Amino acid sequence: MIDGTTVIDFHGHVGSWDSVGMIDNPTIMMQAMDSVSIDKSCVFNIFHPDGTTSNNATAAFVGKHPDRFIGFAYVSPIMPDRMLPELERSIDQLKLAAIKLYPSHTPFPLNDSIWDPIYEFANERELTIITHTGQEPTAAPKFLIDIAPRFPKAIFVAGHAGNIEPYRSQAIKAAQRCPNVYLETCSSFRSPGVIERLVMEAGADRVIFGSDTPLMDPRCQIGKILTAKISDQEKRLIIGENACRILKL
Repeated sequence: MIDGTTVIDFHGHVGSWDSVGMIDNPTIMMQAMDSVSIDKSCVFNIFHPDGTTSNNATAAFVGKHPDRFIGFAYVSPIMPDRMLPELERSIDQLKLAAIKLYPSHTPFPLNDSIWDPIYEFANERELTIITHTGQEPTAAPKFLIDIAPRFPKAIFVAGHAGNIEPYRSQAIKAAQRCPNVYLETCSSFRSPGVIERLVMEAGADRVIFGSDTPLMDPRCQIGKILTAKISDQEKRLIIGENACRILKL
């Protein structure tokens, strides 16, 4: 089923997160990728609100293995004056492919107007934004219903698809209402049947595989898709074809 499909992991990290034991060792990451035929992993660094420090680290990491990793730019409204210049630098000079947001590191909900310059930039450039979504007050996926229709040329990917209820249902509702909202699959909370539910209620063409590597093992994260009770074509869409389409690969 994977043969002939470019497999893209849409959710990965650069940097060390000592409190949870996360280390971005590319050798170990690629060994895990190879064991389940993941061709490329998308990675980003969320640890520096200035953006520049994070994006330089991401570009350096990707630069060592450009055939296996795709870098995403990170900026934060904690330092709003730096957002647009850093996005321009990261996309135009560093050649990062999309944008990562992490509202949990800020006091601002995703539908606060302070985020709008980022959304406008993505809309003008027709870029993809992946944002953390979950139970944190700033990260509720219901906010995407307010945002996505205002920026129709941008693609919004709900990281973790909300993670747990009621946020998972919020993420599905956002995808149902907004054609430019997608749902990404990585989570440590998945119970059997969730992938099937995402496909049934949002559509396989709106679901994207992600693992949270190296925070989580991509082998088990892709396993819940490969063993889901959905068609092989639906699996191909989720593990690679959707990501290739929205990243214009």
